[in-house]
Amino acid sequence: MRTLMKGNNALAEAAILAGCRFFAGYPITPQTEILEYLSSRLPEVGGHFVQTESELAGINMVLGAAATGFRAMTSSSGPGFSLKQEGISYISSMELPAVIVDVMRYGIGLGNITLGQADYFQAVKGGGHGGYKTLVYAPSSVQENVDHTILAFDKAEEYRTPVILLSDGAIGQMAESVKLPKGREHDPDKFQWTLKGKDEAHPNGRKMTDRIYYDFKYYEYDPHIRERYSVMEEREQMWEEVETEDAEIILVAYGITSRVCRGAVKAARAKGIKLGLIRPITLWPFPKKALHKANKKVKAYLAVEMNACGQMVEDVALYAQGTPVYAYPSGRVIADMDEILRIVDEIRAGTRREAF
Repeated sequence: MRTLMKGNNALAEAAILAGCRFFAGYPITPQTEILEYLSSRLPEVGGHFVQTESELAGINMVLGAAATGFRAMTSSSGPGFSLKQEGISYISSMELPAVIVDVMRYGIGLGNITLGQADYFQAVKGGGHGGYKTLVYAPSSVQENVDHTILAFDKAEEYRTPVILLSDGAIGQMAESVKLPKGREHDPDKFQWTLKGKDEAHPNGRKMTDRIYYDFKYYEYDPHIRERYSVMEEREQMWEEVETEDAEIILVAYGITSRVCRGAVKAARAKGIKLGLIRPITLWPFPKKALHKANKKVKAYLAVEMNACGQMVEDVALYAQGTPVYAYPSGRVIADMDEILRIVDEIRAGTRREAF
């Protein structure tokens, strides 16, 4: 059975169905509907909802809930997501599972409340202290808001890591038909590593802090974290390819922007132009396997993203291995299909300047 749902509401319901029973967060456009929805739904299923006094409080309450084994989530946007970075770093250092949602908006600093894709660097490059990585999913539809939220909770526990769901204002605010899965219950006591108070093995209680302090000898920790991120990078790359088999130019785009790029591919093919699309589903790990497969065949990549200066384009260039890379940062508006096709014509004519 399918139902019509707004993107933010669908994401919130998916968290409930995944067994999330703790949410702490603070309102900010364009993700406030997530809080509003969960404020009534979580009590209905025996969960706990806290509207916190700040984003800092929200991420640290999620840390505490995750340490006790609960499936826990927080959400924010733009500047609020910036404030959560220290907490995400601590959750990473403790190797706790948690889901952090960022419904992106546009701009620097406060930015403004319009939709955007301005938080790629924060999400993908580890915006907190110390050098860590988080799995990052980029849904491009309301259905993927559902599917990726459930996947995020599963992967968070598989790797004991925070997972970021990087949605955007367009996906969060639009309404589409979705199919919701059956809900499941989650047992917070099933893990050995969770805080459970004092027991015979831990007469003074259990410590929950950076794993480097208690769980590793000094020479063991660096190999441990390198190995865990290496395994994630190898196993968890996800992407979609559209008309890439014979493409001479490949668009690279995620989220709402990828939907426009899909239309551009169809329009270009109707004109006999061999255009394709790689849509990263995971932004970290970035789907370098997709680019490596195409590098020897494709003549150029065009990174299309909704921000001021281009962010993802740097990763496209990193994995293009010498293939020319071009950029179309559309700013605070969704990329225009005619503009994409115009830029493609410039690339084909050799009149477009490369991004790097």
